[in-house]
Amino acid sequence: MNMVDWKKAIGISQDTLSVEEISFLAQQGYLNLGKILSTAEVEKINQRIAVLADLEGEAAGSELADSKYIRHPKEAGADRLADLVNKGSVFDVFYSHPKVLAGIAAVLGDQIKLSSLNYRAAKPGMGLQKLHVDWKDGLPHGQYRVCNSIWLLDDFTARNGATRVVPGSHLWDKLPQDEMPDQEASHPDEILIQGAVGSVFIFNSHTWHGGTTNQTDKLRRSMHSYFCTRDQNQQVDQRRYILPETKTRLADAACYLLDIN
Repeated sequence: MNMVDWKKAIGISQDTLSVEEISFLAQQGYLNLGKILSTAEVEKINQRIAVLADLEGEAAGSELADSKYIRHPKEAGADRLADLVNKGSVFDVFYSHPKVLAGIAAVLGDQIKLSSLNYRAAKPGMGLQKLHVDWKDGLPHGQYRVCNSIWLLDDFTARNGATRVVPGSHLWDKLPQDEMPDQEASHPDEILIQGAVGSVFIFNSHTWHGGTTNQTDKLRRSMHSYFCTRDQNQQVDQRRYILPETKTRLADAACYLLDIN
């Protein structure tokens, strides 16, 4: 399978995203795709996550800790799960939805693959992250290597630890660690990604971003399907971790996007 075939197989066409959506993503570095998951789908996903969190306990997210390509795999302020490709077909939508993949390809081009599929839930009173980018260096404009999608498993509000982004910062020739004495501080241009449960946001991972403090008494849950260009190393090596029973049930296009074919 090649890049043309996977897009056709997934069901991506020239009309999957509008010209206006692609332009907004290119200029602002993020895009709200609206509600993609139904209430029933979110409930089923959250039920499976609860089971996995209980089963894995302190080992939850250990696949990330095993990766040398993640700077801070363990995060005290958030619950984590990783390698969700192998943990239930309920998670397949996160790396196979046409509209989301069209947005990722608009940022990275058609030569993409899943880098990791993770769950993150900001804990009450915690979850604040430094403003950061998901690439170690600045890059010439347009030569992007990583792009993320955030799937809202709860409403994202101003109080519960919604992700913040600095619109247009992917176009700057500077990095937050070089410009901000305190990367946990608010940036004058930052906005909060706020939306209803079931919504999906794409953001160019070269855009300055970070979690905020969850000021409520409940977890703020989300899924991150994180993509990279095919010449990059995955955060979670799908070939190493893929289970035979997982590969058997996946379509060719999914195997291509996981880089396991």
